[in-house]
Amino acid sequence: MEVTRELPPRPSAREAAVAVGMIVGVNLIGSSPSLFIGSDTSWFAEPWFFPPGIVFGVAWTTLFTLMGLALYLVWRHGFSRRDVRLAVAIFAVQLVVNVSWTPAFFGLQRADLGLLVIGVLWVAVAATIWAFARVDRLAAALLVPYIAWVSFAAVLNYTIYVG
Repeated sequence: MEVTRELPPRPSAREAAVAVGMIVGVNLIGSSPSLFIGSDTSWFAEPWFFPPGIVFGVAWTTLFTLMGLALYLVWRHGFSRRDVRLAVAIFAVQLVVNVSWTPAFFGLQRADLGLLVIGVLWVAVAATIWAFARVDRLAAALLVPYIAWVSFAAVLNYTIYVG
């Protein structure tokens, strides 16, 4: 028996532009706190498993790109749908929480406040994955590396806090 599968329709130029715009937008929003506040680590002792500085830039650029692509995949299901609007709203909340971590941790040099924010962020990312999965499973899957990285960052933040 031969199995045939239809390929999804090729995105239009407009859809491709929206996808690129969402990817670039999420990268700009996500990276903006570090551009204004920086990431000075001189105020705490780096744990033994603290990655080299370049790892953070590569990781976050990759994660923000996956987040933007996931957002596009959900958006393309139609903003008139209630589940899409809910998923996008939850995504927006988690992005706000995400960008608030840098000012809390690096700006105020408060590992305790950073730990609180990253705990809220983890819950917000989990909620985003749940909401995205109700609309588009691939979009939800694209966020799994994000929650994995936030989990690692939470352990790192905790280690610095108790250090």
